Amino acid sequence: MSFAKTFITASVGLSAFSSAALAGPFLPSITKGTVAVNLQVVASGLSAPDYAVSAPGDPSRLFVLEQNGLVRVVQNGALLSTPALDLRSRVTPPLVTSNASDERGLLGIAFHPGFNDPNSVGYRTLYTYNSEAIPVGTSPTFAAPNNATQTYKNVINEWKIDATNPSQIDPTSRREVVSFGKNASNHNGGTIAFGPDGYMYLGTGDGGNANDSGASHIEPGGNAQNLSTPLGKMLRIDPTNPSLTSTSSNPLSTNSQYRVPADNPFQAAGQVHEIYAYGLRNPYRFSFDTADGKLIAADVGQNTIEEIDLITKGANYGWAQKEGDFLFNRSTGAVGIRSPGSPAGLVDPISGSAGSLEYDHSDGISITGGFVYRGSLIPELYGKYVFGDLALQGSPVRANGRLFYADLATGQLNEFLLPQFAAGILPNGLTVHGFGQDASGELYAFATNTTADGTGGIMYRITAVPEPTAMIGLLLGSLCLCRKRS
Repeated sequence: MSFAKTFITASVGLSAFSSAALAGPFLPSITKGTVAVNLQVVASGLSAPDYAVSAPGDPSRLFVLEQNGLVRVVQNGALLSTPALDLRSRVTPPLVTSNASDERGLLGIAFHPGFNDPNSVGYRTLYTYNSEAIPVGTSPTFAAPNNATQTYKNVINEWKIDATNPSQIDPTSRREVVSFGKNASNHNGGTIAFGPDGYMYLGTGDGGNANDSGASHIEPGGNAQNLSTPLGKMLRIDPTNPSLTSTSSNPLSTNSQYRVPADNPFQAAGQVHEIYAYGLRNPYRFSFDTADGKLIAADVGQNTIEEIDLITKGANYGWAQKEGDFLFNRSTGAVGIRSPGSPAGLVDPISGSAGSLEYDHSDGISITGGFVYRGSLIPELYGKYVFGDLALQGSPVRANGRLFYADLATGQLNEFLLPQFAAGILPNGLTVHGFGQDASGELYAFATNTTADGTGGIMYRITAVPEPTAMIGLLLGSLCLCRKRS
């Protein structure tokens, strides 16, 4: 997942830049904001939970992923004891459940927009995105570049919900839609989601390793800048079984298991037609704003900058020419000068009058994307982007995950006030692995302090703080801000 970072030692000289490597901090510190929230425990004892969404038309259930391969169900606020689906035998191996740095496993789930409509081709249909072994004698839909050794594949699988039990997924209904061969274990992306246009979007990592380089990386420039590979991209497909969409004008995929939107932006010979946008490093988590349909992605940085992007059709988000809005040197892994708007043609992180939505590694080590809040429990948070960072402490043991919110219009970043915890810090060294959104627009945060075979995972519901406690938290936040400025 995004939370296993690749750290390298960078030399001081930057031959690709006219200036020497810059000393941090690179960006202003993220300060405490004015929004106080309470984290209400919904479930504990989980194994590295990382994502949750509700099925269309079903406000009573929230489908929760555990990295080890279990799909769990929270029904009316309570975790059901029986998993909806058990994929542990599919994801392990390649997932090494005892390794807290392993980014593989069960990473994404999405429900077809027509899931609740008996007349839709997507009735009772859902999809997972997960890592799997490559069966002997088979090949992924997209092989790893350069004929590199493929140690596993990332797969979108289609499933059907059980016809008699809406809390169960039929384990016999699996259909493989598309797969991607991988050489390195990191940078797998993780999210699949349907956009307001009815198509599925998938963010893929650049192939792994550091500097967008290595055995399975295309030169010159790396995978993220090369349109002949799906790696380092935002992809867009119609995953529905093509036999059910015979009247569609969208062409079949090369494996005949899905369709490719005819208006995708890259249709030239040699280009991967599934690409919607490119120049991404590892967009582990992205989401669509349920109010306006905007696609917001948190792209995990390397050694220096974490960023939040507004993804649009055909755009290039700069990796590995830039990390955030800083120039990047692929030879050393270091950033150079800050260069918003240049080189031309590259899209920088979201920005506004108050700054840009990016931060450096004095505030975290790996961004964990979330959702734009459209619930009703916390009015002052409405329209803000809620996200987090894996940990403030990176070694020897990752600890102290953080929760943030961002104003997408002004570019303002703030940390939540968490008055229920000592010093406003998540307890017991918890790290932030993901977020969830229910049918009412309320949000959930997932944290853990154990590996995917442990039981340290917690599912929190993000709720309002009782007013007297909130006022105390606000005063403490203001005091911290004053101390930072003095």
